[in-house]
Amino acid sequence: MVADGRTSIAAIDRTAPTTNGAAHSASQRHGRPFRRGEAGARLGACSVSFKICSLYLRVYVLRLGRGRLSGSGTTAGLSEAEQAEVMDTLHAEPFVDKAPREIWAGLLALGIYLCSIRTMYRLLAQHGELRERRNQRRHPEYRRPELLATAPLQIWSWDITLLRGPEKGIYYRLYVLLDIFSRYVVGWMLADREDAELARQFLADTFKKQGSPVGLTVHADNGPAPASESVSRLYRHLSITESHSRPHVSDDNPYSEALFKTVKYRPDFPDRFASIKAARAHCRAFFDWYNNHHFHTGIALLTPFVVHHGLVAEHQAARQEILDRAHREHPERFVHRRPIPPALPEAVYINPPKQAPTPISSTLNS
Repeated sequence: MVADGRTSIAAIDRTAPTTNGAAHSASQRHGRPFRRGEAGARLGACSVSFKICSLYLRVYVLRLGRGRLSGSGTTAGLSEAEQAEVMDTLHAEPFVDKAPREIWAGLLALGIYLCSIRTMYRLLAQHGELRERRNQRRHPEYRRPELLATAPLQIWSWDITLLRGPEKGIYYRLYVLLDIFSRYVVGWMLADREDAELARQFLADTFKKQGSPVGLTVHADNGPAPASESVSRLYRHLSITESHSRPHVSDDNPYSEALFKTVKYRPDFPDRFASIKAARAHCRAFFDWYNNHHFHTGIALLTPFVVHHGLVAEHQAARQEILDRAHREHPERFVHRRPIPPALPEAVYINPPKQAPTPISSTLNS
């Protein structure tokens, strides 16, 4: 070993001819023994790399001591007057709505240099002005829809989904309108296209069949048909409140989306429909089952028909009578309390209002 800590080439060469020693087995780890001079070259390269890393470390320490690596950055030695001049330029009428890069280029075009682009950003950050400066359209703020229904015929939700036709590229459009409180499908239509005029006629017919309810709100997404002008005119004509989901928000229309999942996850739902006539026959059978025979978990395991037509009290009383009889006959089966049927929710929401956080002081004093 030499004084600076590097292994001499001669020492490595003496171990190279060994066939059974540890040095030979170590050299075989790379698939072949070291040739004369190769190990020294490798160690020399490692020494150079170590010296370069040491140089970078010294530079890093020097910069850290001068404050050049701090999070706030520096202003490259600008005096307070020069900094004020830069800020006045950034606030000037020609540059007030431009990005620092564009200001820097514009000043150079006028033969003026004040500071670097990065220094402009640092000065803006120091003054709390590091934000979008360009004069451009802002993304609109869409209001979060918050709808509450406490009875049927208050809020309807509708949407359109695709059903596969007989061949690739052929789809049928299923329009479905349901009452979010009762989950009752008040109307549906199957067509070969999505069309605003078809949607308007579908909504008008359903509104009429349901007795023209007063104070109705209809919620939908922002698709071409639901957000069309012809549909909006119909709402205004019928005194219906119009509500829409926010763009790219998947849970603003949850009841329609849940219904479409039920439609497509039924065991008898085919991969494709042979014709639009076959698709209509399937939908007719499905919606008859859904409205009249499906015990929905969201409405106390009642059918949508029962809830929509105000028959809840009658059916709940019949259920309670059966449960009371079972309790009298076998009280040992009901250990904790008398059995009761599940209760119908008093209200349903689309995006329930967010509750304000409880103040810490009131929590501690309670």
